[in-house]
Amino acid sequence: MDLLARREHSRRELQLKLTKRFDERQVIEALDRLRDEGLQSDERFAASFTRERLLRAYGPLRVRAELRQRGVDETVIDEVLARIPAEEGRSWSDAARDALRRRFGESPAVDIKERARRARYLYQRGFDRGEHVPDS
Repeated sequence: MDLLARREHSRRELQLKLTKRFDERQVIEALDRLRDEGLQSDERFAASFTRERLLRAYGPLRVRAELRQRGVDETVIDEVLARIPAEEGRSWSDAARDALRRRFGESPAVDIKERARRARYLYQRGFDRGEHVPDS
């Protein structure tokens, strides 16, 4: 409960942290109880995590990879990545534009080399090379 009081955690995160200090069987039982009581939810964790990453201008590829790494089920990830931007009134393209503006300012790319540099930057932040990348 102490860990969940600070922020949402995925089941896998909690399990990894708690098995360092407690018996694995007890940890699994406790996590099942927390899930059944609605105190721990991978969907709630994924939604919170996605909102935070969207506001920090990270792309869906990176968010998906980070959620997978934290043990969130693929169907939950798909649902959250589709739902959260609409709820926030902000698209992944908006986040890509914000990332470009923060890094490079308002000026457009002047040549192909600069466009490639900006595309690489967006790709590193988790935006794919077509769908979510605005013209720079």
